[in-house]
Amino acid sequence: MEQGSGGLESVTRMMEPVATVLELLGVVVIILAVVFATIQLMRTWRAAPKAAYDQYRANLGRGILLGLELLVGADIIATVTAPLTWESVGLLGVIVLIRTFLSFSLETEIEGTLPWRRHQVSENPTR
Repeated sequence: MEQGSGGLESVTRMMEPVATVLELLGVVVIILAVVFATIQLMRTWRAAPKAAYDQYRANLGRGILLGLELLVGADIIATVTAPLTWESVGLLGVIVLIRTFLSFSLETEIEGTLPWRRHQVSENPTR
């Protein structure tokens, strides 16, 4: 039985760096999104400021959404590899809930409609 426990420990040790890499990747994605969206904004600002601003917000939102997804994945892996307690599971639940709410809000802002109404809007673009 100790051998199985040792195998589980080695998998846990291997997953810790994976969680760290995902966290770093999530942060890098958000930073790159800000940089690229800002470059795009500067290129298009003079021609159409309103459209450039709207596109800037959408690009920032997409980058933040992708970064948040990576961070949620990292949190899940980190929590699963840590000793499970009610506190750690509760903390993961709160973190995922907050990040899911942020993702939902950003996606609604980018798309301009609630996710379950997207199909209706695409069928009738005059609304």
